[in-house]
Amino acid sequence: MFQYIQIPLGGKMKRLPLNILYFAERTIKFIMNKKEIITILENKHLELFDWLEKQSIEKWEQAVEGKWTSGQHILHLTNSIKLLNTTLKTPKFVLKRKFGICNRKVRSYEEVAKRYDERLAESRDKAALFNKNLKIPSKKEKDRLIITLQIQNKKLQYKTNKWSDIHLDTLLIPHPLMGRMTVREIIMWTACHTAHHTHILKEKY
Repeated sequence: MFQYIQIPLGGKMKRLPLNILYFAERTIKFIMNKKEIITILENKHLELFDWLEKQSIEKWEQAVEGKWTSGQHILHLTNSIKLLNTTLKTPKFVLKRKFGICNRKVRSYEEVAKRYDERLAESRDKAALFNKNLKIPSKKEKDRLIITLQIQNKKLQYKTNKWSDIHLDTLLIPHPLMGRMTVREIIMWTACHTAHHTHILKEKY
């Protein structure tokens, strides 16, 4: 069933289906389509896995400047994507009832990445507190943890492809740092999130 919205058109208020406005907006904003999102998810994770393969096992448990170990970075990414995959199993009507629907324009990948950087800069203490009790994975856990992340990445790609564009851009999911995001945005954010931690690992580990 279509949802309708009242907008001014030709000097009068017109009642138009939400899907018409959705497709009109997408042609203007160049929002990533599902294939592009799946590709960037794959590429960002492959870059991370390639770096991990080259990293010495001896550095897996080493922390840098009082920060996380490499293993904690990977555990954090794994926990994050597993939580998203679990949330995406929720019936869509439950998500709608619990979090509402989006009443703004969908953000592009670049806008999501910029907003994430801004929120990190504003809330570093909050982000650190949220993850302060993260366990330190041992060397023996490295291979299993990387395989789990690889599997979860593929699951997210599969779910992305299965969801309709309308649901990706209207249903909302809460993020602890970013607030409520559309499903499309939070999946794109997952690629940003992976790239962010890969950059830290390459630079400091």
